[in-house]
Amino acid sequence: MKEVWTTIASLMGVWAFSRTLLTAIFPPELLFTLTKLFHHFFNCFSSYCYYDITEIEGVNTNELYTAVQLYLSATAASSCSATSSNRLSLTRGLNSSAITFGLAHNDRITDEFNGVSVLWEHIVTPRQSQTFSWRPLPEEKRGFTLRMNKRDKPYVLQSYLDFITEKANDIRRKNEDRLLHTNSRGGSLDSRGQPWESVPFKHPSTFDTLAMDPLKKAEIMADLRDFADGSAFYARTGRAWKRGYLLYGPPGTGKSSMIAAMANFLGYDIYDLELTEVQTNLELRKLLMKTSSKSIIVIEDIDCSVNLTNRKETNGGGGGRDQCSFGLPEGGPDTEPGTNNSITLSGLLNFTDGLWSCCGSERIFVFTTNHVEKLDPALLRSGRMDMHVFMSYCSFASLKILLKNYLGCTTDDVAPEILRRLEAVTYAAEMTPADVSEVLIKNRRDKDRALRELVEVLSVRAEKNRSPVRRREGEEVAEEEEEKREVESGDAAAGGGCFGE
Repeated sequence: MKEVWTTIASLMGVWAFSRTLLTAIFPPELLFTLTKLFHHFFNCFSSYCYYDITEIEGVNTNELYTAVQLYLSATAASSCSATSSNRLSLTRGLNSSAITFGLAHNDRITDEFNGVSVLWEHIVTPRQSQTFSWRPLPEEKRGFTLRMNKRDKPYVLQSYLDFITEKANDIRRKNEDRLLHTNSRGGSLDSRGQPWESVPFKHPSTFDTLAMDPLKKAEIMADLRDFADGSAFYARTGRAWKRGYLLYGPPGTGKSSMIAAMANFLGYDIYDLELTEVQTNLELRKLLMKTSSKSIIVIEDIDCSVNLTNRKETNGGGGGRDQCSFGLPEGGPDTEPGTNNSITLSGLLNFTDGLWSCCGSERIFVFTTNHVEKLDPALLRSGRMDMHVFMSYCSFASLKILLKNYLGCTTDDVAPEILRRLEAVTYAAEMTPADVSEVLIKNRRDKDRALRELVEVLSVRAEKNRSPVRRREGEEVAEEEEEKREVESGDAAAGGGCFGE
């Protein structure tokens, strides 16, 4: 055994002497050139090609490195046996609701794309001490090396990297919590220079829990699905990749819950735009420019957010751009001192359907109102508000969803007599889902009591609605609304204003 160690020591001494001699005879530049030629000669006979993807490219972060890291984290989690070891790194990013897996340092993993097998290696090496840098660099140099067969390179390299980028975006949206944004007061900027403030979006509403007619829900979900998958369609038809929804109906019918369900269904962020904090059309445009793709831009109660004035009444039926102004009246009772809100209807129309509305992609505009008759017809036309969704009073189909949500019972669990009485009075009662939910929430611990009280409340409301006085009032309101629509239709047909459509 002693002789073996002596031989090893002698060989190591010869190797060290040889390296010292080579360094003394051949300059470092020549050794580097010879090494480079050797690698080039070796690569000529190798059947593989290699690609390095470093974390830092110059002074900027390499986005492709981040995409590869996210993609391989999902691959490593699902195929741990494919790695050279059973060691994986675990991370959870900012605003993330899930733990992600990743390759450990200097580990490998194989992947397959379109029948082609490739090898990824995560290389981590210490970084040499830096002298002076405007941006401090990490202590370690991290990167991925991709190895693939040379004959497969022309067919899969570009498509494989595009596939990785797309999958990484999907993983990022899935892992990160969605955000609810609102514009800062008075147009001020936050610490990052952004006009939007945000918090994690945790609303639990889904289309399964939304109290709405199932057929209408299916129609909306199909429309949303077509929109999200419509990149090629919108590019082929030359349309901006956006869509508008108008949600209207009485208060308490679930308009806000519908927006939350849409966001959860698509995985989009929400930008809740408060128009009363926006001073000018230019500021409105800048807010739009700072929204991200795959988002829902919401203006709730648009008829109450600003003082929408009838164009004919404001200007005595005359034309001109002033009749498009709908800012808060200067010196009005609701105007704060020093406030000069000069948003115009033209600015809002351009916000939803002008050239600047296509500065991003995959955006949905949602307006809500309790009084659709108060909105200008130009705001409601197709191309701005493409889909009009009436949020009605609670129907019997909606009632069954609420019973399942709050009491955990289906129609099979309810006595036939109670079910018949509920069906007989639900439509006539004209109660909103919010009102029905309150009755169920109070009695959720006692299902029988909840059903009895619900039948009683619905019956009282239905009987009240059937009274002659209430019927006459309803007819008078319907006649007034019909007259308003006729007047507005006549105004729209007359041209006038700043629309010229």
